[in-house]
Amino acid sequence: MKLIRTEDAVGQVLCHDITQIIPGVTKDAVFRKGHVVTKEDIPVLLSVGKEHLYVWEKQEGMLHENEAAEILCAICKGQNMERTQAKEGKIELIAACDGLLKVDSSRLKAVNSLGEMIIATRHGNFPVKKGDKLAGTRIIPLVIQEEKMEAAKKAAGEEPILDLKPFARKKAAILTTGSEVYHGRIQDQFTPVILEKLAEYDTEVIGSQILDDKHEQITQAILDFIAKGAELIICTGGMSVDPDDRTPLAIKNTGADVVSYGAPVLPGAMFMLAYYEGRIPIAGLPGCVMYAKRTIFDLVLPRLMADDRIHREDLQVLGQGGLCLSCPVCTFPNCGFGKGE
Repeated sequence: MKLIRTEDAVGQVLCHDITQIIPGVTKDAVFRKGHVVTKEDIPVLLSVGKEHLYVWEKQEGMLHENEAAEILCAICKGQNMERTQAKEGKIELIAACDGLLKVDSSRLKAVNSLGEMIIATRHGNFPVKKGDKLAGTRIIPLVIQEEKMEAAKKAAGEEPILDLKPFARKKAAILTTGSEVYHGRIQDQFTPVILEKLAEYDTEVIGSQILDDKHEQITQAILDFIAKGAELIICTGGMSVDPDDRTPLAIKNTGADVVSYGAPVLPGAMFMLAYYEGRIPIAGLPGCVMYAKRTIFDLVLPRLMADDRIHREDLQVLGQGGLCLSCPVCTFPNCGFGKGE
């Protein structure tokens, strides 16, 4: 940086904040570090006692914080996102639609490990609403080496670190299993819970059915609903290892590819997920979904609604953070539940 007369500073970039103090009225910066001085700014600067200013001196191989911020933003910004203007080396990313936020944590860590720049995001694999803030980026110094920003681009790779998958409109079917419900010994309390959770998304429930604990009937009902156009099958009940619980076998017998039977999440350990013909998810929900406020279903449903394919490894990493503490006042998703590695 260099020191120049204030009258000669038009077009120059400030290297420090300029503070105005009016006793009993204000003490605040009238111009921030990084501000480009205009002709109209000169009287204001002189009025606060600044006859000389430190300004940025352009050097080969160095980038101003706002120039570097543009590069950092490009590294992060995926589809369905809006951005703020660069200010003081900062740019924020905003959701342009409702959807599922995806974050590549390994590449995020690689960029943040370079130093002198930061990317701070929401946790990935959780739903967001249009207008929600997704991430903030910041260049720490006023100027940064151009080669460091090239290193950031290399660490980030070709694709943006963030992505926002919009939720799809889906046709869903609900199968409630259990002889006690089928024979009318107890009331079906599962279906209302599932309907309430599906109502948070653009979902058309094309049918629901109560079935006995006979795996052949359950398998056929699943296939029948798929034939009618169901794009999401939710099976409730009969998910434990008791001899009478036949839902896992029924799901397997459809010919669907089983991702996992069991997940390191409490409540929700007996959860099952399979894909029929590689595209239609079939979810087997354990009994806890009926009575616990938050379960494994709350963690996987947003991903299913965004057509975000779930793999076995995606469930395995939920072990860390997979324990719901059943807080007296639930703040999910603004808590640690489901926020794994």
